Amino acid sequence: MKAELQKAFNAQINEELFSAYLYVSMVNYFEEQNLKGFASWMQAQAVEELTHAQKLIAYLHERGVAVKLEAIGKPEATWKSPLAAFEAAYKHECYISDCINKLYALATKSGDAAAAIFLSWFITEQVEEEASVDEVVQTLKLAQGAPGALFMLNRELGARSPGITIAPSA
Repeated sequence: MKAELQKAFNAQINEELFSAYLYVSMVNYFEEQNLKGFASWMQAQAVEELTHAQKLIAYLHERGVAVKLEAIGKPEATWKSPLAAFEAAYKHECYISDCINKLYALATKSGDAAAAIFLSWFITEQVEEEASVDEVVQTLKLAQGAPGALFMLNRELGARSPGITIAPSA
């Protein structure tokens, strides 16, 4: 694997780890708002992001490429509302999609078909990620001014199993 592509893969690992960190911050925000269903949904999201980072790391190891972890930036900690938090999550997922698309383009430009094929899974996954977050955004927009709808959505989002707990419930 060419050096430029190796560096870009390592940068994407950092992006995925930051994504998990951001979603853990949102878990804490929702716990503080007593929206445990929203917190559970974000815990599942954080686990997914860690899984994405692990997939990238395993791929680099398989290719004999050194993994070079960098510092993870500090995420936001508070939002104006649940809607604002999910809008931030949607914006972030769009950003990650752009990062993946650029990484795929670099793999293609570098003539690394194996890397491009590997990254095609991430491209498809990002379509799903954006859609799932946007669905919550659109539902929250419809629910504005209807507290009962917020509590129903909280219960519905709590049904998403996080797999493991990243931040303990209060």
